[in-house]
Amino acid sequence: MRNEALTGYLLHQRPYQEKRALYCLFSQQHGVIHGVGKKGAPLFMPLQLFASGKRDLKTFSQINIAVHSNSNRHEKVSLDAHPDNAAVDDAHTLAAMPYETITGQQQYSALYLNEILWRLLPTEDPMPVLWQHYQNSLYQLKQPLTQQQLRLCLRQFEKHLFDELGFTLTLSHDSMQDAIVPEGLYRFLPDAGFLAISRDTIESERLTSTSGYAVFLGADIITMAQSGITTTTLNDWSKLHRHLIDHLLEYQPLQSRLLWQQQRRYQ
Repeated sequence: MRNEALTGYLLHQRPYQEKRALYCLFSQQHGVIHGVGKKGAPLFMPLQLFASGKRDLKTFSQINIAVHSNSNRHEKVSLDAHPDNAAVDDAHTLAAMPYETITGQQQYSALYLNEILWRLLPTEDPMPVLWQHYQNSLYQLKQPLTQQQLRLCLRQFEKHLFDELGFTLTLSHDSMQDAIVPEGLYRFLPDAGFLAISRDTIESERLTSTSGYAVFLGADIITMAQSGITTTTLNDWSKLHRHLIDHLLEYQPLQSRLLWQQQRRYQ
């Protein structure tokens, strides 16, 4: 690409040389793109920039941040602006406060969304529908949310991500293509689906704690299929999604999850 205009959100960054950074951008046009650009681009805010280069690592230039002015119209604040430009003060403030638009527990949730995207999405594979869902999720995370509303937001986004990656969860039949029965007990295997197990084999709570697999009652699976992700089915969807995310990440730890756990420990 040659000076192609992109719109997107920053997922991940790390320092590179004195004044530049390595960026992972989730763009509306081309999905995840990696590039090098001037330091200071914030998380969770829409960015406009130009990308050039034929290799995997692009050059990002003219990185602009869309911000609201007091007159309620959008202005662009450039990270490449000249120091004499009056907009530089705003750009400096944004760069110094990357989480200012998402506060509290929502910060950890937004970091979680970013981490699963940059670790799971392929490079330069356009995903405009998922990009829109991500933008909508960030908007939700900027609002006051209860703990339950926050969890619903994350589970709903995870479902869109699984759909985009081609992981369709079958809730009507088990791994042997037999219909899920209400009185049955099932173990979830990410590669196979729900595997029927005998109640006489082992107590479900013991199986969950010793094997690491998720165990579900057939009646709960049927309710999940009928109701989707709701407050009633939230706990079961959370358990299911966690095991699928861990499987996709090859059981490598999520830094955002560790940060969240540490924050709760010291509250």
